[in-house]
Amino acid sequence: MERIEPSNSVKMPAMNFGVYWITDPTECEAAVLSAWRGIDTAASYLNERAVGRAVARSGIPCSELFISTKLWVQDTSEAGAERAIRRSLELLRTDTIDLYLIHQPYGDIYGAWRTMERFYEAGDLRAIGVSNFQPDRITDFALHQRIRPTVNQIEVNPFCQQREADAVNRVLGVMPSAWAPFAEGRDGLLENPVLREIAADRGATVAQVALAWLAERGIISISKTVSPARMAENLAASNVKLTPEDMAKIATLDTGTSRFFSHRDPKIVEWLCTRRLPSEP
Repeated sequence: MERIEPSNSVKMPAMNFGVYWITDPTECEAAVLSAWRGIDTAASYLNERAVGRAVARSGIPCSELFISTKLWVQDTSEAGAERAIRRSLELLRTDTIDLYLIHQPYGDIYGAWRTMERFYEAGDLRAIGVSNFQPDRITDFALHQRIRPTVNQIEVNPFCQQREADAVNRVLGVMPSAWAPFAEGRDGLLENPVLREIAADRGATVAQVALAWLAERGIISISKTVSPARMAENLAASNVKLTPEDMAKIATLDTGTSRFFSHRDPKIVEWLCTRRLPSEP
C-alpha cells in the first residue's frame, strides 16, 4: 500500500480503515481483523479495546501496522491528556501509538499539546496532530507550537472539497487527512451522475473514484465499512487513475459546506464540549 511521508518523516498509509461508531465489540474486532493495516479510531468511538484485541489476535507485528487514535474534549487539558494517552495505550495493547490527535479544537488544546509533545519526545507517540481545525484555528495553533502538528484530519469529499483548508495546511507543513470521503452517502453522493459517469469510464465504483480523487490530491483517506468485500473494493481504488478532465468535473461538485455540521456553530460547539464519554465496555 502506498504511504505518505508528512513533515516528521513517519510514513503513513495513504488509505486507512476507520472504525467510527462501530460500538459492538464483536463487530468491531471482526472488521479490524479483515481490514487494512492503517486503523483509525478514537476515545469517543468507544472501541479502542476491541481494536486492541483484534490487533493482538491478528499476529501482525505492530511495526507493520499504523494505528491512529484521538483525544476527546473532556480530557483536553495538560493532565487530562496524560490520563487519556495512558488509557489509549492500555486499551490498544501497544507500547506506542503511531498518530495521536486532538479530536476537536476546544478545551485547553495548548495544555494538551504540551503533554502530547512530551509523550512524542519520549517515543510513546510516533506522530501528533489535530482534527477538525479550520484554517484560522490551525494557523493560530501551528504558529504557536514548538512542535507543529503533523496531520489535520478534516471532512473532505467531492461535495466538501476543502481547497482553502488544504492549501493553508500545506503552507504550515501540516498534512491533510480526510474523514467521510463518501459523505456517508449523504445528498446522494454515491448516486451522483457526474461521479457515476467517471466511475463507468474508469471501470470503477463511485466510492473508488472518491478515494482515487483524494489520492490524486495527495490527501490521506479514512473510509469505513464492516463488509470485507467493500474493504477490498476500497483498497483497489489505488489502481484507479483519474484524468485531469475527471478532476475538473469533480471540482464542479464542490458546495463549500459540510455534509454534517459546522465546527463554528455555537450550538454544535456547546454539544461537543458537554458530551461526556461513558466508560468503554
